[in-house]
Amino acid sequence: MHYWVRASPSDFTGTVPQPRSGHTAVNIGKSKIVVFGGLVDKQFISDLCVYDFENKLWFQPDCSGNGSDGQVGPSSRAFHISVAIDCHMFVFGGRSGSKRLGDFWVLDTDIWQWSELTSFGDLPSPRDFAAASAIGNRKIVMYGGWDGKKWLSDVYVLDTISLEWMELSVSGSLPPPRCGHTATMVEKRMLVYGGRGGGGPIMGDLWALKGLLEEVEENETPGWTQLKLPGQAPSPRCGHTITSGGHYLLLFGGHGTGGWLSRYDIYYNECIILDRVSVQWKRFPTSNEPPPARAYHSMTSIGSRYLLFGGFDGKSTFGDLWWLVPEDDPIAKRLASSPATNIPEDEDLAMAKKTQLSHEASQKEESVVSELQKRLDISVSISVPDIQVIDELEDKEFLELALSLIGAGEKVSNNGEISNNQKAAQALRDHWGKSTPKLIPLKEIGPLLCDYQRLITRHHINGASDSQFTESNFPGKEAYQFYHVKSASQLRMDDIPKLLEEYKQLLSLSK
Repeated sequence: MHYWVRASPSDFTGTVPQPRSGHTAVNIGKSKIVVFGGLVDKQFISDLCVYDFENKLWFQPDCSGNGSDGQVGPSSRAFHISVAIDCHMFVFGGRSGSKRLGDFWVLDTDIWQWSELTSFGDLPSPRDFAAASAIGNRKIVMYGGWDGKKWLSDVYVLDTISLEWMELSVSGSLPPPRCGHTATMVEKRMLVYGGRGGGGPIMGDLWALKGLLEEVEENETPGWTQLKLPGQAPSPRCGHTITSGGHYLLLFGGHGTGGWLSRYDIYYNECIILDRVSVQWKRFPTSNEPPPARAYHSMTSIGSRYLLFGGFDGKSTFGDLWWLVPEDDPIAKRLASSPATNIPEDEDLAMAKKTQLSHEASQKEESVVSELQKRLDISVSISVPDIQVIDELEDKEFLELALSLIGAGEKVSNNGEISNNQKAAQALRDHWGKSTPKLIPLKEIGPLLCDYQRLITRHHINGASDSQFTESNFPGKEAYQFYHVKSASQLRMDDIPKLLEEYKQLLSLSK
């Protein structure tokens, strides 16, 4: 079990970084985190902030350097890449205003000196929202991005000794071009997840690239493979982070879209891991309230701890710092002295609260944004009355559909034919329980969603025993993904299989 704990002033000395999003934060050895650049209040920034682990100190080093235009270090930017190799941090690209950048810099953190580098070979085009990772302690691999006109799908490998770029020729099937994704080296492969793709859709696919190592015994032809792993995969997103944590990769946050007929933005605050041992997606158990949902933040690891900083939620830029720590960490002990309201009493509700997606509707009118945030940025708990759940015998649309299914007419009886209505309701549930997503007409999605929310209220919120959920495989221990959806018009077509899956699990509790 892990705990989220907001950092307190006593955790640090020095001056913490100002709020920002679109920055980078890299680990330099086991002693420092270096934060560079970002965006706040529509202003691109170029400051460098360093966190010294041992001394718990934030500081801004007085850097030297000389760029091609006489500047000490890189110009203000955000959505660039930064990769650490030993004591050096390499920076490429990004955006400043509407301009995509293609300059290339290195920071020597032993002497705090910037150098603008003249590189050779197949030079990558200026871009932002690319992703990159170190290959061992010499090379860097970069994939994708946005050049201002098109999404990119090219792969470049940089030798940090010779400063030569090589565009990798990859045969076979290729991932769709994208930006805002993550790229993470795991042993011999680079894993790419998510991002925004050509035409604008936000993606949730996972790809592995082989052939990046040049050792004779490896000698693999570069090639992409799409991985479709079991478990509870993340929803499509961009602007998330993936941080290595021993035998797993930890995914946090990001930005997606919701809705079907009308679209709105969603920002996430759940933790999901890719378990490298069992090779599957899993929810990462945390027991208390997570930080506010966000994207374009940074997440770094310090031993067994993770440090979250900054980000953007569609309206506000964050400057908060959060620890994610195991339960035996001294930082976690602070929660024992916190008010009881910080930790939900019911374990199932705590888990649901932790992983419930934090929604935000981006609409033109402020009142609409506020209302949707209020209703969607919450998790299932006894204190949530926003969804008006009515009994099935009073749900006319549900009953009309049920009675038509058993041939009892489409007019709902008002003269006490309770038994017939109950049989019709059960018949409709049995029908949905045996259906596949493709067999459910669009007109049935609304009643199905209402009955899904009704069953959650009945079985989980209104007094179901803990043993019911312990003995079942019901996903209430993680999240009710569609409990707060106000109408079927907010669902996407690819939400329907998941909705039906959770509905069938709910039905199993009634038997």
